[in-house]
Amino acid sequence: MWSQRQVVSHALQRRRALVALQSPVRALEENGPCDADPLLVRSALHHGEASDEDCPVCGGERLTNLNYVFGDQLGQFSGRIKSTEVLVEMQDQYGEFKVRVVEVCPDCFWNHLVTTYTLGDGLKRRAPRRQETVEDIYG
Repeated sequence: MWSQRQVVSHALQRRRALVALQSPVRALEENGPCDADPLLVRSALHHGEASDEDCPVCGGERLTNLNYVFGDQLGQFSGRIKSTEVLVEMQDQYGEFKVRVVEVCPDCFWNHLVTTYTLGDGLKRRAPRRQETVEDIYG
């Protein structure tokens, strides 16, 4: 993607979580690395893109990546999951938005933030007008 900038890799935190998972003391935070929310797992099954790697915990081949987009210029569409193909189109349509890539294994419920980066052409735009959704119509 031509406009990708401010890339932050979370590989060190991921490696630390994997090492802590293997240690007998389990020096992890309150939220363990294999406690993915059921909605996150469902999103990975239906909207995720297959990863090139196997799951680092269970070795399963169904490790998927989810691209979450956030930004003021996205309006009501902020916080949604987008495919890589859609991100390529969006970088020409919006000035700036953040992408957070989360890897999820639906077999063992492993989940971790992999990368964050910014996309967009840099031009300041207003958020799109709010569109009526099914929830607005039927309550």
